[in-house]
Order: sequence, then C-alpha cells, then structure tokens
Amino acid sequence: MAAGTFTIQNKVRPGVYINFESNPQALGTLGERGIATLPLMLSWGEPNKIISIEAGEDTFSMLGYSITDPRLLLIKEALKRAKTLLLYRLNAGTKAAVTIENLTATAKWGGIRGNDISLVIQENIDDDTKFDVSTLVDGTEMDKQIVTNIAGLAANDWVIFSGSGSLTETAGVPLVNGADGTITNQAYVDYLAAVEIYDFNTMALPSTDDTLKAMFQAFCKRLRDDEGKKIQVVLENYPLADYEGVISVKNGVILIDGTTLTAAQATVWVAGATSGAQVNESLTYQAYDGAVDVAPRYTNTQIITALKAGEFLFTANDNRALVEQDINTLTSFTSDKGKAFSKNRVIRVLDGINNYLESTFSEFYIGKVNNNDDGRNLLKGECIRYMETLQEINAIQNFDSQSDITVIAGNEGDAVFIEAYTQPIDSVEKIYVKAQVN
Repeated sequence: MAAGTFTIQNKVRPGVYINFESNPQALGTLGERGIATLPLMLSWGEPNKIISIEAGEDTFSMLGYSITDPRLLLIKEALKRAKTLLLYRLNAGTKAAVTIENLTATAKWGGIRGNDISLVIQENIDDDTKFDVSTLVDGTEMDKQIVTNIAGLAANDWVIFSGSGSLTETAGVPLVNGADGTITNQAYVDYLAAVEIYDFNTMALPSTDDTLKAMFQAFCKRLRDDEGKKIQVVLENYPLADYEGVISVKNGVILIDGTTLTAAQATVWVAGATSGAQVNESLTYQAYDGAVDVAPRYTNTQIITALKAGEFLFTANDNRALVEQDINTLTSFTSDKGKAFSKNRVIRVLDGINNYLESTFSEFYIGKVNNNDDGRNLLKGECIRYMETLQEINAIQNFDSQSDITVIAGNEGDAVFIEAYTQPIDSVEKIYVKAQVN
C-alpha cells in the first residue's frame, strides 16, 4: 500500500496520505528586553569596541576591576536592572610598560590601571635552567609561566612580552607611565557608529554636554523614525527634546553607602531599568535599587512643574528614592501622538509591536509567502496571535480580532497593507477617593 504526504489531492496509487500540521501559533516571540548601552571613559579594557557584559559576570580581567570597585560605579548601576550591557570604552589611553634588561613588558591596554601591574622573575626552585615569571595586579598573582628564556613567554590578560635572550631575576618591578588620556566628541560619534548595528533597548549618555545630548537625540530620532529601530535614549536635563524616544533625568540619588550620583550619572540606572522593564510594566513609584535619598530634593510645586515639562525625576520617600513618574520628554501632543505617548510603558508596548512584526515578518514571511488571500490570511493570523498574547499579559486591552486587524493587498503586486488598532494599558497612577462620613 502506498503512503506518504500530499501537497494536492493528485495521487495515483491507492493508499493513505497523511500531513501532520501543528496548531497555528505565533512564529516569533514577545522578545526579551533588558539590553542597555553606554559609552564611558575607563582605565582598562579594549577601546573603540562594543564590550558585552552580562549581569553578574566577572569584570576583573575585562575591565581591570571588580564590579564593586568605585571606578566601575556606573557599570554596576546600569546592571542593577539591565540583563546585558553593551559598553563602549571611549579612550585608548597610554600603555604602561617596564624594561628589565632584555625583556620589555607592556600593558595589554592603555590606562592608569596598567601602573598597578608588576613583574616578579625568579629562578625556578626545581630547575635552575628555568625561571618563574609572575604577573601581579595589586600584588596578587594573575599569571605564572615557567620558561627558559624570553622567547618562551606568552602574552596574558594583562601584559604583552617582547625582547629576546636571557631573563634577569627581579623581586618585583612595576609597569609605569600608564595614562587614561583624553576624549573628544569624535569618540562619541565613533561609539554611535559602532553600536548602531547591535540590538538594544535603551542608551544612556552620562554627560552634561548639550552638544552631545543633541547628537544622541538626533541618533535616536533617526533610528526610530527612519530605520524603524525603536530605542530610547536617556539624557540628563534635556526636556527640550520633546520626543517620545528621549527620557530626561532631572536629579540624582544618594546611595546607601553615602555616594551621591548626579542626574548625569543616574541616567545609567534609568537606562538599565527602562531596558529591563517589560511591556506590561511601569517604573512609576519603583525604587532606585540601593538608594536612600535623592539629590537634590524638590518641592511639590517644583515636582509638578517638572512633570509637566516631561522630566523624569526621583522623589524621596521613607529612606528610598522613588521614580515619580515613568515618562519621556514628549509634551507637544497632537492628534497623531496624544498624551499616552509620553508614558514609557505605552511606548514599550508600541515599540514591542513594531519590533516583533518587523523581525517576524522579515524572517518568516517576506519572500516566502504568496501575496494572495491565503498568504495575507497567514499574515493576519500572525498579527492576531501576537495581539492576543499582549492582551493575555495585560499589555493591551479591548482587542477584537474581527475588527482590529485588516490585511489587504497593497498598491503593487508584492505589497501588503496592514492596519491595526491597539489600546495599550497604562498603570494606575492616580487614585481619587471620595469618602462620606455619617
């Protein structure tokens, strides 16, 4: 008896032809959030390159310090809420070095951290024809090699060796003249060019430079409006952006150890928290992790004025620093962009829809599905299933699969036009109570 599968009912031999198909499901997924990015001047690490750091990852060999070191403070703050940080080191710096007779040791990266590296060269206790060459950082051994001469040495995470001939014993010689150097605005231009090809949710600029702020706003606007890449940028005191893609942080916080973060420094936590917030989550009244106060504090009148201006600020409450309202800088509302667009939770929903449809259609539909009624119904089904998923997690409401999605042929044979209606759910932020007393 013949068997197998079928495409159309055109078999000649008697038999049973069975096709197995799964129930219709969305081909894509909601997509994970949690990716933030920022540029920093650092004292160690590979410059002019995006470095991906996962929350909880050991940063010592990568950035020269542990995540708890004050010199990595902004990285630690960003990773309090972000899942992944795309870090860019703006400065190359000058590499520390030392020469010991025939041997020269040069720090792997430029920066003052190289000055904390030292070399110890001693005769091997078991073989007097060999030497133990140890690389120390802050007095702690990071690498040890047993070699007969300089040619046998291999570079490690901290130093690069050069020279030839025999080794000379030393009890410990430090590398010197490492420097962090300076940065120009061109370094930020290079950062934006480097990070553009990566997928991320939010970007922080921990700077008070208005020229840089304008540059980052323009970058954000181009990616959102022209490239369809829905990101948000977090800037310090820049409400004039008046744009849903820009969040303006007005003040900073005081951490539990007494460290005061300025508004510019607090942008990194806001970027991390915004990236980590899900499409059905608002940051309104959420506490800044590890903060006990705000700096500066504002009066009720000042807070109201700031909110009306589209400023994201922290307010003190019971030894905590709370997000007053999860808003962006959009204040010039129109019929196309009403007040709802100023809420970051709403923007996360809309951006999520954009990113999902763009990635899913690109991967599974464009060039693969016929532009006829059957093909367009597949597209419609994909949209419906995604919207229903959003409704199930309370990201949107009142979605009607019969009337809120239409998929029709476009003006050209290879085009499709999709029209969708959606109502994002905002969080409860104002509660009015009327109490009657008998």
